[in-house]
Parts: sequence; structure tokens; C-alpha cells
Amino acid sequence: MAYEVNGTTIEADENGYLTDLNSWNEEVAKVIAAAEGIDELTKEHWDLINYLRSTYINENGEQPNNRVINKAMAEAWGRKVGSKDVFLLFPLGPSKQAGKIAGLPESKRKGGY
Repeated sequence: MAYEVNGTTIEADENGYLTDLNSWNEEVAKVIAAAEGIDELTKEHWDLINYLRSTYINENGEQPNNRVINKAMAEAWGRKVGSKDVFLLFPLGPSKQAGKIAGLPESKRKGGY
């Protein structure tokens, strides 16, 4: 599988996850999001995407589960955040779907907690 972004082919695995973390940028994220059925990435989408990228890159490949994501977004957004809030942003799962849009490898974890 591959994504076409501004005339460039970006390689992905059979599930749509990028094969090279360094091929990601915001334009790539928008193309992946559109392929995932998310037409617009809001500030809250970007907060979560950037959090996942930062955590993965700066914490030796850590991919937070949904509970950790909720806590981090509550801190970032200054309000209580529950699973419903992040699933409204990423209906197929904040950890997996947002991770895909963030250009991260596929998380193999099953649940959110």
C-alpha cells in the first residue's frame, strides 16, 4: 500500500501504516486522515497526533494506551477528558487510528487499558 502526497509516493504496509517514520509530515497526515474518513484535522486532532509522535520518538517507541492518552489530553486541553472525547476525534480508536495518522508503526496492543 502507498499514499500519494503532492506527487510523491509514501510507502505504507498492508494496513496503511507508514514503513518509514521519517517520511511523515503534516501533509502526509492529512492524506492518511482522509483515507481514514477524517476530512478535517482540528487543533484537538493535532494535539493528540503530536502527543503520540512526541511520546514515540522521545520515549523509546512508547505507544500510550487510551487511558494514558485521556490523561495527557486532559492536561493539554485543561478539562476532564474521557474515552468518548477522543473516540469522537478518532472513531476507530485513538491509539491505533491516531497513531496511523501520526505515521507511527502499528500498535499491537489489544485494549485501551
